[in-house]
Amino acid sequence: MAPMQRRITVSEDFSGLFDKDTNAVALAPGETLFQKGDPGHTMYVVKSGELQILDGNHVHETVTAGGILGEMALVDGAARSATVRALVPSVVVPIDERRFLFMVQQTPFFALRVMRVMSARLRAMNERVRT
Repeated sequence: MAPMQRRITVSEDFSGLFDKDTNAVALAPGETLFQKGDPGHTMYVVKSGELQILDGNHVHETVTAGGILGEMALVDGAARSATVRALVPSVVVPIDERRFLFMVQQTPFFALRVMRVMSARLRAMNERVRT
């Protein structure tokens, strides 16, 4: 059975901040970036491809170039709340806590943009619970 899919539109594009970054991770179609329950000390910026955020067979979101993944676990230090899997060949840039804090210090608007993504995802989850 194919996973249920719902697209969420998050207008924040982080690609300009990390487009020249050479520290990247390549993923093949179907490859898992991280699993629900894994420790989360890194977030990721999608340089190319498409990745699904899912829980079991339910797809919460498909994230494309410029989007971010794993920000919640990086911010709160808790385990991953979902699994992320590549749909197509994809490349992501890892952002650890040290680099995240540097970005927040040097580019304060970066933190606001991350919070906007988290807020949009929370609102989408709340809407799903209501329906």
